[in-house]
Amino acid sequence: MASQQMEIIAKVLEQSAKLVEEQVDAQISKLNEMDDDDFERLKERRLEALRKAQKQKEEWLSKGHGEYREIANEKDFFSEVKDTPNVVCHFYKNTTFRCRILDKHLAILAKKHVETKFIKLNAEKAPFLVERLRIKVIPTLALVIDGKTKDYVVGFSDLGNTDEFSTEMLEWRLGCGNVIDYRGNLMEPPTQSQKPRALRHFIKREAKSPL
Repeated sequence: MASQQMEIIAKVLEQSAKLVEEQVDAQISKLNEMDDDDFERLKERRLEALRKAQKQKEEWLSKGHGEYREIANEKDFFSEVKDTPNVVCHFYKNTTFRCRILDKHLAILAKKHVETKFIKLNAEKAPFLVERLRIKVIPTLALVIDGKTKDYVVGFSDLGNTDEFSTEMLEWRLGCGNVIDYRGNLMEPPTQSQKPRALRHFIKREAKSPL
């Protein structure tokens, strides 16, 4: 039985390798058939795509993307999410230690994922939103897509239930919520070993400070 299974697996792998080889050969053949004009048109399309990407990035930055910012009140919240496809809003309290941990990670991700807006709002200044969004645990991240709250990261339960989760772990969780352009494997979370050393020092230092 085991021998038959190995033969089947070997055949499947052989067929897959052959298919990939054929696809690569087809691409090489296509490139060999291209003349100078074809390459010039390909180059121009690539440049046009780069120009559009740069224009989109500049538009995002003009709307407050690329940095982790605090907003003052509920009115600002609605202004920020209006006409913004992807928003991560951190509902926090000054007296909650774990909120300061999230701040460090979100500041990093805001710079990396300019396609998404990262903001924070003091929950005590937003009683209407807290009730409307049924926020019971602080910190809570509201993941807003096209003006609607689609998902929540409540406390650290989705992040390994530890204060020492990595920025990559939070990035993966936001990717699972489709609120950022995540390039990793959504089927498998990153390992905790990726947590930066500087963040470990921050956690230890903050843990010793009074709330």
